[in-house]
Amino acid sequence: MSVTGITETTQYLTFRLEDEIFALDISKVREVLDFTSITKVPRTPEFMRGVINLRGSGVPVVDMRLKFGMSITERTVNTCIIIVEISVDGDTTVLGALADSVQEVIELEPQQIEPAPRIGTRLKTDFIRGMGKRDEQFVIILDIDKIFSVDELALVQDAEKFTSSGAATGV
Repeated sequence: MSVTGITETTQYLTFRLEDEIFALDISKVREVLDFTSITKVPRTPEFMRGVINLRGSGVPVVDMRLKFGMSITERTVNTCIIIVEISVDGDTTVLGALADSVQEVIELEPQQIEPAPRIGTRLKTDFIRGMGKRDEQFVIILDIDKIFSVDELALVQDAEKFTSSGAATGV
């Protein structure tokens, strides 16, 4: 049984958080960066690690492990920042998502993707587009546009403004 809305073969960037493999639609990914120094922004949620300087622009960085209730991402040789574009209510925001490591780009056919499991009514899983199956392993396909609430994205956008004003970059 395939997922509604996924009707064609799609490429996904897979990445690891702890022992799980997640995937993002490649069309939402701008680039993948090595871990770099992150400037902490005051009064932001714990999952928001701060901002990085990306070719002269401040880009907010979120810790996907913290967002999903896991432990904080520790820097290793494989730790990376996935630069993604998120669209919420017609606004597009660029942000960096911390991941333990990037795996590969894969193609999944619609029939290889099952709907996200229903886990009761209290747990919100609408940010999971589906569960891809590859080599007997599940890949959790994320809908990056639904991971963050409008309020959380407003905080991210405020962090962008904080850095563009020069407050964090020392300009």
